[in-house]
Amino acid sequence: MARGGFPGGGNMNNLMKQAQKLQKQMEDTQKELESAEFEASVGGGAVSVKANGKKEILSINIKEEVVDPDDVEMLEDLILSAVNEVLRKAEEETSSKMGKLTGGMNIPGLF
Repeated sequence: MARGGFPGGGNMNNLMKQAQKLQKQMEDTQKELESAEFEASVGGGAVSVKANGKKEILSINIKEEVVDPDDVEMLEDLILSAVNEVLRKAEEETSSKMGKLTGGMNIPGLF
């Protein structure tokens, strides 16, 4: 083993600097994702939902013509579909951007 280093030639200072740089990049990316907005719409635009990267619903827009008191179940299904789709989009973008930083490392609880 090399003096003051690890097998393979790397040294602790360099490793720590790389880890700090990665941590900063991840924090910046997380902030960027949290402020990003995602939108999904279903039923030909009958219901649209906006969410942020924190997976908080920001708005739900329902076109008047889909509000049928005799078919509330259809409206509920449209809303549920739109909410699930926008949350899926937010999760997909988060996984994609963070995965690029971590090189695909699966670190539970990281994001």
